[in-house]
Amino acid sequence: MTNYQSPISPGRSWYEDSCGERPTYPSLDGDVTADVAIVGGGFCGLSAALHLAKAGTKVALIDAHRFGDGASGRNGGQMGSGPRGGVVELQDQLGFERTKALWDMAEDAKRNLLDTAEEFAFDPDYQVGQLTPMHKQRYEREARHEAELLNAKYGYDQISYLDQEQMAQALGSRAYFGGTRDSGTGHIHPMKYLIGLAAAAQSTGAQIFENSKALSVDKQGTGFDVKTPSGTIRAERVLLALNGYHGDLRSELASHVMPIQSFIGATAPLGDNSPVLPAKEAVDDSRFVVRYFRKSKDNRLLFGGREAYGKSQPGDIEATIRRQISEIYPDLSDTEITHAWGGNVAITMPRMPYVREFEPGLWSAGGFSGHGVMLSNYTGRMVAEQFLGKSDQINLLKELDIPSFPGGRWLRDPLKVLALTWYAMLDRV
Repeated sequence: MTNYQSPISPGRSWYEDSCGERPTYPSLDGDVTADVAIVGGGFCGLSAALHLAKAGTKVALIDAHRFGDGASGRNGGQMGSGPRGGVVELQDQLGFERTKALWDMAEDAKRNLLDTAEEFAFDPDYQVGQLTPMHKQRYEREARHEAELLNAKYGYDQISYLDQEQMAQALGSRAYFGGTRDSGTGHIHPMKYLIGLAAAAQSTGAQIFENSKALSVDKQGTGFDVKTPSGTIRAERVLLALNGYHGDLRSELASHVMPIQSFIGATAPLGDNSPVLPAKEAVDDSRFVVRYFRKSKDNRLLFGGREAYGKSQPGDIEATIRRQISEIYPDLSDTEITHAWGGNVAITMPRMPYVREFEPGLWSAGGFSGHGVMLSNYTGRMVAEQFLGKSDQINLLKELDIPSFPGGRWLRDPLKVLALTWYAMLDRV
């Protein structure tokens, strides 16, 4: 174990101290020619690199820092089911056929995630189950309707409604009302998955480079030059897989994909007899500022729920996380919190992924809005299959209407803070 900490995200995560060996990869030094250049070494970029290289495509991938320093190595680890927002809401907006196609795509994404780990023989600590409890009683009807619709029209019988008493038993807490239990999904150790994914990409022939920041992406003839401080990748096609760490590389990303900070704490092991989450299911509740938590294989409670909408870092992640834990589990108010960390997630206006081809050959994918564990991996694969001419399934995301955030360059951040603070306030009324 080292004392390395991400230079772009606050706090040292428990994942870093429990993932085993974390390999390092070289920086780009000199010029490289490839069929496809990928900027971003998280789940999406590494998945795209893996599937392209498996098919014999020459791939070069760069990341500005170490693989896992961003959200892919530091997130809540929950897979979830379906696209963001739920099928009731999406069906009202998009109709049944498009919503069903998005649901089926998300089911493919679950299989892809676990199948990849099995194929390349790495263990991401997968555990089954997810609970979605309602923090307001009036939301119970919506939860029941979601489960019934998935059972009846989507052929998904792994989700069921739990009343308040059943939910209390599943959580080990009476802080919520009823909600749903989903036995068709689960949660993983994201850093272990990322380490396995990077090794798999390299083993299939992808050239992958850490600590190699993309300074620019410029059109050159029929292809593109991706310039870094110490070399250039020349490629026919480019995928920008940057999610919440896109900086100012492309103005289209800044206007459509907004980073927000999310924070997690890990307790000391609770012991085998703890009543907290007896089945070790993951939890994401009904708040706009979602409280998401789960138990690790060694019985720690990993708890997230603090968000920050400005650019400043919160002064004390641990104190805020401890207060939120104690609201749900009062008996844990004095439990030791061994790790507290954070990082950027990326949202879009409708909380659905932003996938676009900015110009022929230049693609971008991001804005996974809390569903990145499952969807970012599969989006990388879908982009790869589009490049290979195998499938146009990525068009399900590419054709979504993702409006830009209002306010332009100067007012976008202040308006984001105002709007998200308003919605966070509604969680409390």
